[in-house]
Amino acid sequence: MPGYQDLLRTPGVARIIAAQLTARFPNGMTSLALLLHIEQTTGSYGAAGLVLAATSVGQAVAGPVTSRWMGLWGIRRVLTLTTAVCVLALLVLALVPMPLPGAVVFGLVAGLSTPPVQPAVRTIYPKLVTSRQLTPLFSLDASLQEIIWILAPVVTTFVATQVGTVPALLMIVVILVGGGAWFILSPEVGRVRIPRSRRTFGTVLKEPVVLLATVLGLLVIGACAAVEAAAVATFGHDGAEAGLVLAVFAVGSLIGGLAFGHLPIGPWAMARRIAILAVGLSVTVISLSVWWLGASLFVAGIGIAPALAVMFAMTSASVKFSETPEAYGWIGTGQLIGAAAGSAVAGFLIDGTGPVGAYLAAAAFAAVGVVVAVVFVRGFPDLRGRDITPAPDTEPVGTIT
Repeated sequence: MPGYQDLLRTPGVARIIAAQLTARFPNGMTSLALLLHIEQTTGSYGAAGLVLAATSVGQAVAGPVTSRWMGLWGIRRVLTLTTAVCVLALLVLALVPMPLPGAVVFGLVAGLSTPPVQPAVRTIYPKLVTSRQLTPLFSLDASLQEIIWILAPVVTTFVATQVGTVPALLMIVVILVGGGAWFILSPEVGRVRIPRSRRTFGTVLKEPVVLLATVLGLLVIGACAAVEAAAVATFGHDGAEAGLVLAVFAVGSLIGGLAFGHLPIGPWAMARRIAILAVGLSVTVISLSVWWLGASLFVAGIGIAPALAVMFAMTSASVKFSETPEAYGWIGTGQLIGAAAGSAVAGFLIDGTGPVGAYLAAAAFAAVGVVVAVVFVRGFPDLRGRDITPAPDTEPVGTIT
């Protein structure tokens, strides 16, 4: 903890962490609020699912694109544009009655215009701290984002059920504007200029590290999404137990990230950390009691934030500075695909075999992640004692001979 205290004393670090967490807080609220709102206005969960699917597709498609734009037009311009469009789309969904096709279109627009705060801040971090501090900072960031997934669904559900779905969506708009403005106007954002990438769009995926981080992010988040579906199926929509065990899952991730954040990252770090997730998930099926699931998911959660921290650190160390936003955008897209895949697979298994099938699916996602990390271990850089800040962009300089 003293190391994290020193890190947070570094000028600008605490402010940018707080600002980006606030700006990203709506990410944990929007899907649930839209689900409740569309279901309430149409009377159909199927219709709500279509709108959410459109929103998720928009986020997955736009992530690498809007992230790359930051090197063309600047971080502040891109974030201002995307925030404004996203706010307008959510306001229309909240306030304008419309048929399902219209809601699907505006859900897609909201997804496409989701502000790329996460790629932005992870591109900014190497400019705020020393190379020695960067690995703990990525770990701290991955840990603290669990606060979003613990609090956001609780706040959204309370407001939507006790006040109304329209006020819930309007609350999201207020946080999106306030948090976005705080992050956009932060001095650290204004001081960082991302060079324009000279390679064509998508070329960064040819970097083995970026491709590995994208695939492993898909598998790790796929496991988490399957666990969420399994917990709801185990305890039902009306029971508090599902929320409690998922909160314990997130707390495990928070503690794991803080505990492992100072450890050097070698080629086997990813395999070891995802293995913790896999072991914890594999024993969930022994008993579906709230106490056993809470204990096993706490253990499983310990591996999540540390694994994500490795993905961010190895990406930072392996690509040029101009390519880091797009790389993080692709990693985010992989995670969104994983969330959709994990939820879909778990849903089918719950219908066929019950909650146990979903827990087994979650364990399978994590186990495949371990296999990938072991088989391709040579593709992971050894970051022990190494500068993990992105390589600077260089270009030929003409000389007179």
